[in-house]
Amino acid sequence: MVALGSDTGGSIRQPASFCGVVGVTPTYGRVSRYGLVAFASSLDHIGPFGRTVRDVALVLQCIAGRDECDSTSAFAPVPDYVAALDGQAAGMKIGVPREYFEGLSSESGDLIQKGIGVLKQLGCEVHEISLPSTKYAVACYYIICTAEASSNLARYDGVRYTTRAESETLSDMYVPRAERASAPSVSAASC
Repeated sequence: MVALGSDTGGSIRQPASFCGVVGVTPTYGRVSRYGLVAFASSLDHIGPFGRTVRDVALVLQCIAGRDECDSTSAFAPVPDYVAALDGQAAGMKIGVPREYFEGLSSESGDLIQKGIGVLKQLGCEVHEISLPSTKYAVACYYIICTAEASSNLARYDGVRYTTRAESETLSDMYVPRAERASAPSVSAASC
């Protein structure tokens, strides 16, 4: 009925959308990441997938909150997510960044506009806003996630932790002599 996912750059939101299920990427720190193999610590989130919004709200109610094993988990109180599903959206303010529509296909844009129309019918206040730094978002994501991933995952290289190969040189440690001897040699001339 439900599952947990980890999201660094869209790995809950996008699969949920592609598969027609509900996925929630909570605010950073809302759910503990204790036990997660970190990819990019400042971007990683844990969140639920489910068939319905109610299912996801129930799971989020259980997993949200402070965890002494994760210093990045928030001290903020956990609201009653299920009680908030009263269907009342009137008065809610929704910001729609104009930059998100630049280069958008008409099919996607039409679906988003249809969703905005539903929000307006429900009584939401929809306001166009500007997020001018949007054009830098993907570049920033790739700089941050690759830098953090190289730091977080470096511990699994077999050099600092676990059994280490006995060798004289770094090359021998990574590729034992026997494997290098059996590998076909490549000369500069053949390249």
